[in-house]
Amino acid sequence: MIELPPSFVKICGVTTTKDADNVVEAGADALGLIMATSKRHLALDDAKVLAEHARGRILLVGVFRDNDDDYIAHAALTLRLDLAQVHGDVSDALLHQLHDLDVRVMKALAIDSVDFTTFDESRVDAVLVDGTTPGSGEAHSWEPLRTREFAVPVVAAGGLTPDNVVGTIRETGVWGVDTASGVESSPGVKDPTLVKRFVERARQAFSERGES
Repeated sequence: MIELPPSFVKICGVTTTKDADNVVEAGADALGLIMATSKRHLALDDAKVLAEHARGRILLVGVFRDNDDDYIAHAALTLRLDLAQVHGDVSDALLHQLHDLDVRVMKALAIDSVDFTTFDESRVDAVLVDGTTPGSGEAHSWEPLRTREFAVPVVAAGGLTPDNVVGTIRETGVWGVDTASGVESSPGVKDPTLVKRFVERARQAFSERGES
């Protein structure tokens, strides 16, 4: 099972090998392959092409929402994922299946949901805190993070761009950041300049805390 890096920058919703190369070259830690219903959805065969193209150069994260346990486990095995980002319920059976495959689990939590305060994060390896509508690109308040302490690393997501990522890291003290639409020219099409700027600025903010 992979060791988690000191800080974490993820570019999500990558749909082409060209964009995957740009994300790798920008120095991001992780690349997100969206298997859930989304403007950036990938069929399993297409995701496999991208995973094989990028494997060994960056962490591979599969993003799942409303997928059943068998599909998630099958996709994790087929894509040889490093992490599975799961929106919705995470059963104990799925956790066992993924850990048996040496896949770490990151649970996505909407910041205004009941789960945000009640979910037992000790069951997973990290949590991703998002807005009400993941993938919408809409910014949201981080205020609930001031009072909710997590026992595992936290990734901030939802409306992040090169312009606000530094402020978000400073305000929240999160371990990682994640963006999709914030570095795109259109849904599923990454802008290499924005990707590079996002990664550079996130690294700058993490460096201020003594993390790289």
